[in-house]
Amino acid sequence: MHEAWRRVRDNMWPVLQQSVAAALSWWIAGNLFDHHVPLFAPIATLVALNTPVGGRGTNAVRVMSGVIAGVIVGQLAFRFLGHGDTAVGSAVLCALLVALLLDGERITMAQAAVGAVISVAAGQQAGIDRVQDALLGAGVALVFSQVLFPPHPFSLLRRSEAATLKGLGRALELTARTLDASADERENQPWKELRPVYTLLNDLGRTRDDAVAVARRTPRWRGRREPIQQEIAATRYLDLLGNSCLTLIRGATILTPAHRKAFAATVRGLSGVLDALAAARGSHAVFQHAARRTLDIVRDAPAGGQAVPVAVGESVRLVAADILVFAGADADEAERAVRDGSTDITVERRARPGKWTARRERR
Repeated sequence: MHEAWRRVRDNMWPVLQQSVAAALSWWIAGNLFDHHVPLFAPIATLVALNTPVGGRGTNAVRVMSGVIAGVIVGQLAFRFLGHGDTAVGSAVLCALLVALLLDGERITMAQAAVGAVISVAAGQQAGIDRVQDALLGAGVALVFSQVLFPPHPFSLLRRSEAATLKGLGRALELTARTLDASADERENQPWKELRPVYTLLNDLGRTRDDAVAVARRTPRWRGRREPIQQEIAATRYLDLLGNSCLTLIRGATILTPAHRKAFAATVRGLSGVLDALAAARGSHAVFQHAARRTLDIVRDAPAGGQAVPVAVGESVRLVAADILVFAGADADEAERAVRDGSTDITVERRARPGKWTARRERR
């Protein structure tokens, strides 16, 4: 029930937007275009808006281009082949090929295929109505996503950052539990937690692309792209941090029993730092404290002369250096601080998104 309520709470605002936008599309299609049953306009709006917030504008364009391509192909098939299974099959094949040439996205291909089938099955007027509805529905979606309720790039990026950091922290915490466990309990390795980490890193990359698109295409952010670019650059270090954490997990789980418990506290400490960063929401004070805590963990990490403990120790230092750079430290200084056992390091202050963004992030 807690998970279900969290989904409802987190998605209530986008769902309300979709409902209002669909009703508006229906009203415009029925009253201004005089469509007797204006089904496709609200459907196009819903399909366009039914995607993560940062990608709704791009989704609307894909819906529109897919429908137009499908209707054109369907009209040609209807003209030369008439009705029937041959016409439908040929129209769908050509429409899908055209969609692949356009961008190859699944939503473009689906809309192209559906548009082709409708055009062949219902004739010319239905195809024209379908294009009108697609243009209307996608237009309403663009107004909602780009003008009335444009996504905030900082909110997109920092929510994705927090989710990624939290996922990495959980993976490290489960690794620490495995290192602390007895031999009988050690069968349940944290490998099942690694797949979500890969998913989070992929989601972070998509969010980064969405933020770039929002900064470039949304009028509100077109002239304020520099701080957004700085935040995007910071998220790229999370890719390195994710790889470092995965390397540490792999090395830690093959440690001998003599070294497992020694490294458990180190791995758990790094997990705690990642959890703190996930909840920081860009706070400079939290980032500075996390940097100092990371250096303390590295200094207290066990040292060993055997090959595997040495490799795990190197992985610990890589994770620590990536944490420091993400927090705002210079990359070269972070490397030196980790190697030299420093007690403090300068962390640059992150860009402030402004009061409006801070309210959105808290929501």
